[in-house]
Amino acid sequence: MPQLSPLPSARARELVAGAYDTHVHVAPDVMRRRIDDVALARRFADVGLAGFVLKSHYVPTAERAEVVRAAVPGVDVLGAVTLNASVGGLNPVTVEIAGRQGARIVWLPTVDCRNQRDSRAQAPPGATPPMWAQLQDELAEQGIMASAIDVLDPGGDVVPELRQVLTLIARHDMVLATGHLSGPEIVAVVEAAAEAGVRRIVVTHPEFTSQQLPVDVQCALAERGALMERCFTTPHSGKITWELLYDHIRRVGPGHSILSSDLGQPFNPPVEDGLALMADRLLANGFTEDEVRRMAVDNTRHIAAASS
Repeated sequence: MPQLSPLPSARARELVAGAYDTHVHVAPDVMRRRIDDVALARRFADVGLAGFVLKSHYVPTAERAEVVRAAVPGVDVLGAVTLNASVGGLNPVTVEIAGRQGARIVWLPTVDCRNQRDSRAQAPPGATPPMWAQLQDELAEQGIMASAIDVLDPGGDVVPELRQVLTLIARHDMVLATGHLSGPEIVAVVEAAAEAGVRRIVVTHPEFTSQQLPVDVQCALAERGALMERCFTTPHSGKITWELLYDHIRRVGPGHSILSSDLGQPFNPPVEDGLALMADRLLANGFTEDEVRRMAVDNTRHIAAASS
């Protein structure tokens, strides 16, 4: 049974009205989730949220998103693809097909990237492990774990297949998200993406255990136009303190940050509450309503918007 969690305030609900949650993990999936995509769309309509992006570590979601939009008119459910081994890794064909199907975000490798595979970073005692970790262990036990995916060559340059992927992301005006890459990889990829003409770049949860991106690097990436994704689950699950998240937002600037939930796990709060729960915490810790709305609404709508 999902655990009970605090309810967002009416003030927070109103403040995040019209926002997109650009990072949710819901059913159907290869692991148990708290809610399915159609039911979530109905809940988003009930609380005044504009839409969400369906993220899976293993399968493309643009087809699902189209079905949900038809089932729940008025809620803008968007598809995505994550370039892990299950879709061929840095596979230009996967990206081209996703673009033609209207996928909004392309995540670079997460569970299968070299950094995540090699990471020895330890979460604080008591932190909740990610659900995908067990699945990865099961694949390894069956002897079907794919090789780690490298985004840079031995000389530190972006590999040719990633450059082709970036060109396709730019052509289809999709959003690039950096997945679980390391700091040096993120810096190199953001530079290459900008050169390729990618218009929207999100640095995926830079505070996550396997990223732990220094705040000065975050500031430099923000100057290149990238948005830093602040996920509810990262502090909620005990991987970092809320105080660290507040500090990073202040130092990088709310204008360069985007709020998302990363919710959908059975043991975590309801997905539709994530942005408002973040808003309550931010308001209680010195952020203004304008700053919160910028991160939760304006910046998420910028990511969700199709080209004009």
